[in-house]
Parts: sequence; C-alpha cells; structure tokens
Amino acid sequence: MKPPVRFARIVFTAAALLLSLGSLGAAPLKVVSTTGMIDDLVRQVGGDRVTAEALMGPGVDPHLYKATASDVIKLQRAKVIFYNGHHLEGKMGELLARLAKGGRAVCALAETLPADQLLTPAGEAHPDPHVWFDIALWARGVDAVARVLTEADPAGAETYAANAAATRERLVALDAWARAKAAEVPAAQRVLITSHDAYSYFGRAYGFEVVGLQGISTVSEASLAGVARLVDFIRERGIKAIFVESSVPPAMIKRIADDAGVVVGGELFSDAMGTPGQIENGHDLGTYDGMVRHNLNTIVNALK
Repeated sequence: MKPPVRFARIVFTAAALLLSLGSLGAAPLKVVSTTGMIDDLVRQVGGDRVTAEALMGPGVDPHLYKATASDVIKLQRAKVIFYNGHHLEGKMGELLARLAKGGRAVCALAETLPADQLLTPAGEAHPDPHVWFDIALWARGVDAVARVLTEADPAGAETYAANAAATRERLVALDAWARAKAAEVPAAQRVLITSHDAYSYFGRAYGFEVVGLQGISTVSEASLAGVARLVDFIRERGIKAIFVESSVPPAMIKRIADDAGVVVGGELFSDAMGTPGQIENGHDLGTYDGMVRHNLNTIVNALK
C-alpha cells in the first residue's frame, strides 16, 4: 500500500532539512602545521573554515624537534598538513613522508617558492629554509596555502581566495614598513650577528650583512676557532651590538659579547614566534606580524 501523499511530503521535507543542517554544521577543515609562522599563514587564509594548530610553540627549535606521540596523533587526524621543508624539520622528515604517502594533503610550503629566489649557502646540499624572513618571498606562499585548502575543501574556494588576497595585501604593507624601518640604520652599520645563520633572507631583503655563529642548522656546533674569529670580526668592524635568539641557548652569544666588549642588543625571534597574547607596541608577538615588528625594532634600536 502506498503511503499518503502528505506523509511522503513530510518525509521528503524532513530529509531535506537534515541534509541542510548537516551542511551548515559541517566541521571545519582540520589543519596542522609544524611551525607557528606557517600556522599563522594558514589561519589568515583559512579563516573560520579551518581549525588550525601548530606543533611547535614559542622557543622551540625545529632543527632539533622530535615529534611526540601526541604530535603523531594530531598529524594522523589532520586533513591537511603544512610544513616548511628544505630540512628545517630535520628529525620529522621520515614521518611527514609517510603521512604524505598515506593519502593526506601534505605541503612543504618553502618548497613551493621559486627556486631562483632561494639561497643555498656554500657547502650546503639544500637551500636555506628560513624563507619567512623575506616578507615579499613569504607572501608568495599564500597562493600555495589557498590552493591546498581549496583542494581539500572545494566549497570554501571563494573564502580562501578572498582571504588570500587580503593576506597578500597585509604582507605587502608589512614589507614596506620593514624596508623603511631598516633604512633608519646607516648602511655601514647594518651588520647583524646572531646565534645561527637564520637571517640570510632578511639580510638580502633589507640590506644587512648577516653573520651567524652556527650554520643554517643548530645541529652544527660552533668551534672555538669560529668563536675567536667572530670576536675579532666584531672588534675590527666596531659592531655596536649582537643578538641572542629565543629558540637557541644564549650562553655562547653572551660569552662572545663579553669577550668582544659589546652589548647584547636583545632577543630576536628566529625559528619560532613569541607567546600568543603577549603584546608589544600594540602587536601580538605570537603572530607573524608581531614577530617581524619586534625583530626589526630590536635590531634598529640597538644598531642605529
């Protein structure tokens, strides 16, 4: 016996309503990034359509980081994974490769950037991974983030495109500010000495000669001869200040400062951003914008 027409319509309407509610209540796209800088970019582009999380927090050195059991669970549950690449996350390479083979969307953001814009130090087999310190270059990663999110969530394509455009605009403005701020230091005084060689892209973009005590990875250790050469360099060039980094133990730089008779000009963020919610001059140090502004203000105030 066929059900009454009215009953059939009620069933159809209820089914349609459930489908509609299911669509409206669809869970946000779960995205996990290795570093805070990448996580910040994902949040800017993803907006409300994603739940974003970074594995490495303030003060964490990605060169030496080992994934914990809880990290592995987070990565396995993520729909999309972003990491830097070019061996920044040295000890996580095999894990990320396995996850990529398992069918997840895994993107090495620095490896999407134009190869001719990357720097490869002498004696290194791969490019310098610290690409985020050239703001204009970092902005070119916005398209990759939007593309990967759209592939995983096609319904959000318009949102991702609009957010990506707004993010690029903000980064262009930040880059212009950075160039103007760097110009406050006379060109002859733009010498940046830090714990490890993380600022080569920064130096190229904003006109600084950069000298790192360690190489591009903190896995390498500074030799006594290297320490002595750096002390001599500081004295010969009349450097006013050198800098420690938030993710690298400061003892060696402080020793060099004492030996060379210079001050430690402050602490810079290199491979990790600051603590979210920590405000300095109206900017959150736990954001990319806040990190960049803190670094430049610290460098310029100490060197000029």
